[in-house]
Amino acid sequence: MAQVKVRVRAAFTLVEILIVVVILSLLAAIVVPQMVGAQEESQVNATLYDLNKIRQHVVVYRSREDAFPTIEEGDGTWGQIVNDDGNYLMAPPVNAYVGGDNRRVIVYGGGPDTTFQTDHAWIFDATTGRVWAGGFDDQDIPLPKLP
Repeated sequence: MAQVKVRVRAAFTLVEILIVVVILSLLAAIVVPQMVGAQEESQVNATLYDLNKIRQHVVVYRSREDAFPTIEEGDGTWGQIVNDDGNYLMAPPVNAYVGGDNRRVIVYGGGPDTTFQTDHAWIFDATTGRVWAGGFDDQDIPLPKLP
């Protein structure tokens, strides 16, 4: 009888490796842009959540005390609605859409931003008690970020 030699392959061929690299590149080209959009969407949703909490607590404080809280301009100075007694906010809210060092900064104003900016996170109208998120318009829609 003739002896048959069986050849055992112990490694991938160059063609197989190239096919895998091409497939992974295509998948990355599809997934990466979606992840970038997901990050911004997450920032918008987190900011809107905190904005609604602020507005609710300002209304509750106003109904309990018959006055607006003493919110001051500055870095997270929300007056009586930020405390650790459990009645209001435990920590200053963050505007994740503005981000950076000014993500807690409050300014006084009579309306929302008209263009995206990174100078402040929140706008408070001390006369009416209204609050807007920096970088959002009057309908709470995020303004386009500058390139």
